[in-house]
Amino acid sequence: MVVDLSGPVKGYTVRYVPEIIQDGTGFRIPVYGNARLQVTVNAPSYDSNGNLTYNPAAKAELSNVAGYQTFRQVVYAARFEGSTSIGPCVRARLPFRVFTLDGPGSGSRLIVDVAHFW
Repeated sequence: MVVDLSGPVKGYTVRYVPEIIQDGTGFRIPVYGNARLQVTVNAPSYDSNGNLTYNPAAKAELSNVAGYQTFRQVVYAARFEGSTSIGPCVRARLPFRVFTLDGPGSGSRLIVDVAHFW
């Protein structure tokens, strides 16, 4: 899974959680899959003028993962206090690695690479 950012990655957390919880409200987000990752990127969903920079139309399905071997669903969890959270749900609690790449241009990418097998 790749998260494209308009500037450098300023920090992130990625971990397995029992449930995907919407920050600020505590609302439990129903999801498919037997394991849930919570990806929180230290990047606000607003620009310096207060305009939304990320507002997905389908918060329960950020990307169509039908046919993927590992991913079952990717949900939008929240934007709260300068961070944005998404929840990739996978078929099992599989090993994963996280890394960043510079570019394109002045942007950057956060990559969450989940194993197919363990």
